[in-house]
Amino acid sequence: MQMQYKKCFVTVGTTRFDLLCEFIQSSPVLLVLRKMGCENITVQIGNSDVEPGDFEKDGIKLHLYRFKNSLKADMSNADLIISHAGAGSCLEALDLNKPLLVVVNEELMNNHQLELADQLHVDKHLYYCTCDTLASTLETVDFSWLSPMSKPNPYAFVQYIDSVFKVKDNS
Repeated sequence: MQMQYKKCFVTVGTTRFDLLCEFIQSSPVLLVLRKMGCENITVQIGNSDVEPGDFEKDGIKLHLYRFKNSLKADMSNADLIISHAGAGSCLEALDLNKPLLVVVNEELMNNHQLELADQLHVDKHLYYCTCDTLASTLETVDFSWLSPMSKPNPYAFVQYIDSVFKVKDNS
């Protein structure tokens, strides 16, 4: 049985990513999401040139807002997260073990987001695409292929430092 993604959360972070805000509302993307079982999409639009509000399109309810103090509740309530490739947003979603599709903003200089998204994909933690390939990527991905990110071990660093600076006892 294929997983149902009834609630989708989309975030562009604190920046402006007009193209993602527009594409997530496009009929081709909405139709694919509806095939995946999506009924509700919450979109954090940041500073994008898109108006916040609530409406329905292609059988899906959309809620668009600019900012909140924390995205954790929206991410926790989602069955699927679609995010810009900002490190904070990616790590927050991965920490919740949610299926994650990252949309790389190709308009950013040096395209550092692509490097992060590519490495996290190689490590099997997420899928990534561009706005132009969002609909086709959603049609073909298998989120069951992804593996959770291991939890950080705060003691590993301390143990490493201890091993580097350990004074040998010659007595």
